Amino acid sequence: MSMTIAEVAKRTGLTAHTLRYYEREGLLLHEVGRSATGHRLYGEQDISWITLITRLRATGMPIREIRRYAELARAGAGNEQERLDLLRTHRRRVVEQLAMLQEHLAALDYKIEFYTECCGSPGAASSCGPDRSSSDLPSDRLTSSAL
Repeated sequence: MSMTIAEVAKRTGLTAHTLRYYEREGLLLHEVGRSATGHRLYGEQDISWITLITRLRATGMPIREIRRYAELARAGAGNEQERLDLLRTHRRRVVEQLAMLQEHLAALDYKIEFYTECCGSPGAASSCGPDRSSSDLPSDRLTSSAL
């Protein structure tokens, strides 16, 4: 089943402009098919690949690395280890980002708890005093950014 760029945009949540950009930058698995009138036609394999590269972008993989991964995939068998290495390296970065986000979330939760306690009891507003600084956070809730 062939789909137009508008149908693929609707299905993937990307814009037609982004789809054209991915094609122009060499991020797609293969050249997009064309109708007799020159309009782009995508298949299910294209949708699967676009979904993958969208996830790679959403997790912060640079375009140059996605391009390299696409080049390797297009080249076929014999470079699977390089593809695996590229994905594992990216996964490590994503895990590091998740850990940092967890730290930030813990600090945010701590501040929410503070204001809930402060604002939740009668006369508490006057007892809240100045905002706690990041140095008031327990050491397990310290982050690189103060809240």
